[in-house]
Amino acid sequence: MWQKYRGGVMMQVDPHGKVISEYRDPLAHHDQHHLDNGHLLYTTVEALTPEQALTIPGGIPGSEAPDGSVFADCIKLVDPADHGKVLFHWRAVDHLDPEKFPLHPHFAREHWPLINSVQLLKDGNILASLRSVSAVVVISRETGEIMWHLDSTVVAQQHCASELDDGSILIFDNGTFRYRESSTYSRVIQVDRATKKLLWEYRDRSMPNAFFSPFMGGAQRLENGNTLITEAVFGRMFEVTPEGQICFEYVNPHFADYKHLNAPELLDIGFDFPANAVFRAYKYTPDEVPWLRLPN
Repeated sequence: MWQKYRGGVMMQVDPHGKVISEYRDPLAHHDQHHLDNGHLLYTTVEALTPEQALTIPGGIPGSEAPDGSVFADCIKLVDPADHGKVLFHWRAVDHLDPEKFPLHPHFAREHWPLINSVQLLKDGNILASLRSVSAVVVISRETGEIMWHLDSTVVAQQHCASELDDGSILIFDNGTFRYRESSTYSRVIQVDRATKKLLWEYRDRSMPNAFFSPFMGGAQRLENGNTLITEAVFGRMFEVTPEGQICFEYVNPHFADYKHLNAPELLDIGFDFPANAVFRAYKYTPDEVPWLRLPN
């Protein structure tokens, strides 16, 4: 799996380029959070046994990893300052019922359930987005069990689930193979945890396909109530008001490809041409980055 994600180095760097902390896990992928206490929360994978792999339903037949393996997600909380001491270790294979979380039929079987975002909640539990099974879950830090589950009738291959100040959940809902809908479109939704009802939604209703990122994507609720959205595949970042009006927009003008990396597995997933994709963007106020020298 390293050949696919090519991750594994997680570090904090100061404005002068000095490495403050660094932790390595060759199988880490997609998301990491450096907490205020110095701990590190991140996603990684482990190879399942052949017997465990047979229990995972769905996916494209014969699409296991090159050696025939199926990899399953883990979430780890570690203390890099204490020789990487593991403080919490959650294994999908121990706590997810494969029958309730089957791979979608168009996904490769090599990776289940493909956690693409993870966050420590204010109550101490863990929020995770599971892309290849179209689910957002809250995991108990105490038991590892699933406390809350938003399923594929609401989200479709979503990314970037985050907790807002009022406890609701903000999600970039990609919309590929959406439940009982034939058209593809992305949206950003805010979901009430207690009722699972939508509190807010942004989508381009004038031309639905005009806002669509089949994979990757991000959403950040700003202090002024607006939302910064990353339409990742097309390198578009834009800010919308609560009423859905676009008040800022930027498209990444820089294009590159992966061909120089000698990584055919990356070309196979959609980057066999120059792309301006942006995985996720964040907006900061000047007070949050006082060291950044802006042009006059």
